[in-house]
Amino acid sequence: MTTLKLETTRVEKPWGVTELPPPFAGAADGPIGEIWFDPPRGCPLLVKYLFTSERLSIQVHPDDRQARARGLPAGKEECWYILAAEADAKLGIGTRRPLGEGELRAAALSGELEELMQWHPVEAGMFFHVPAGTVHAIGAGVSLIEIQQNSDVTYRLFDYGRPRELHLDDGAAVAAAAPMPADLRQAVDSGSSKRLLDSPHLAIAHVVAGDLSPLDQAEGGVMLVPLEGEIRARGVTARAGECLWAEAAAALDAGVGARFLAGWFKP
Repeated sequence: MTTLKLETTRVEKPWGVTELPPPFAGAADGPIGEIWFDPPRGCPLLVKYLFTSERLSIQVHPDDRQARARGLPAGKEECWYILAAEADAKLGIGTRRPLGEGELRAAALSGELEELMQWHPVEAGMFFHVPAGTVHAIGAGVSLIEIQQNSDVTYRLFDYGRPRELHLDDGAAVAAAAPMPADLRQAVDSGSSKRLLDSPHLAIAHVVAGDLSPLDQAEGGVMLVPLEGEIRARGVTARAGECLWAEAAAALDAGVGARFLAGWFKP
């Protein structure tokens, strides 16, 4: 059974930060918005850290069926674990009322979409599930871990006047613009293990050393993302700011005080 400590790629974004928070090195040459953990070839999951100094675009991702109809290999379902948030930080998930395809497109063109979004106050320790088709945006002043389908398909609906391409036709066509269901948001108890998500594609668990039970049914490769302490799988160790990919969760050993996220794909 293989275990890998994944290499990282730093990605500059106009909304990123020039001073990375711990556990990463502080100063950056440009605005770093994302740190990717490069997955093994063929791995269906991708893990990222995101750091925002400005609002991200309002966007949407297709599901697998919609992506394949457009000649793409897969859609994109994702989830966010909030590491830190400034006092006024917000996430946009869902719209205040249902919007049809034409109304969504018109609101994106006029800029009204920003006001029609549901903006949710956030704080460290919150977890959000963002199914494909959900209209969403990450606000300024947030650091988070994202676990997602390994797909880079994004349809940008509104970008606050930045000179970047919009994808209004595809975005409006694949969106399910509606208020966010309450069960897409939860507060994570840092002292207890729990399965956070069990969707058709993704399973995500918050695991604390001493109770690995949320991993009992994990099958295939597992992404392991330390939050505190140290974890080890077949002699390969990782701490906060690192990520392991293990072919089997059974190989995992969590040290005293360890706390981590685990994600696996359900084909």
